[in-house]
Amino acid sequence: MIAIIDYGAGNLFSVKNALDYLGVACRITAEPEEIRRADEIILPGVGAFPDAMRMLREKGLEALLKQQAGEKPFLGICLGMQMLFETGYEFEKTEGLGLIPGSVVPLKKRPGFKIPHMGWNSLTVKNPCPMLEGIPEGAYVYFVHSFRADTAPENIGAQTLYTEPVPALVYRENVFGAQFHPEKSGEVGLAMLKNFALLA
Repeated sequence: MIAIIDYGAGNLFSVKNALDYLGVACRITAEPEEIRRADEIILPGVGAFPDAMRMLREKGLEALLKQQAGEKPFLGICLGMQMLFETGYEFEKTEGLGLIPGSVVPLKKRPGFKIPHMGWNSLTVKNPCPMLEGIPEGAYVYFVHSFRADTAPENIGAQTLYTEPVPALVYRENVFGAQFHPEKSGEVGLAMLKNFALLA
């Protein structure tokens, strides 16, 4: 069973619908015991980094998620991916979960490019990663974001190019993060979610 963390800032039902379509058992929850019993965890997220971290702390989930991430496969999606890092710089400097070394910084502005980066973009594989098993080079996925991860090359499974190279899929041991929305990325995204589910 995959626990989809409900802390008030997530695209919960689109993630659940995608997992239901795949036939993967999942539950939307904020209950500590259910999270502990789960085989895997997904942390979705939409909105602003400081607000999301505040809501996570107010629900008493921060320490639990850090502990659980050391024991089972863990996937952050979009803002949930950004929260995996040590520090975020949206509006103010905010401490993240610190599961992957690095920080989250604004996308560089460039003439002719709109921020946020919104729409389909292709992936370039940088390092072997279990979630990318069977995913072809250049596959397209769906992005909506104004910030990007700044992390070491060894933590990047795949990147995309917008106003600058953007880490699209990051990982460290059993912790994974997708800057894009796999649940909105068609067959490619579903294949990645299935790859994640199989890690259990």
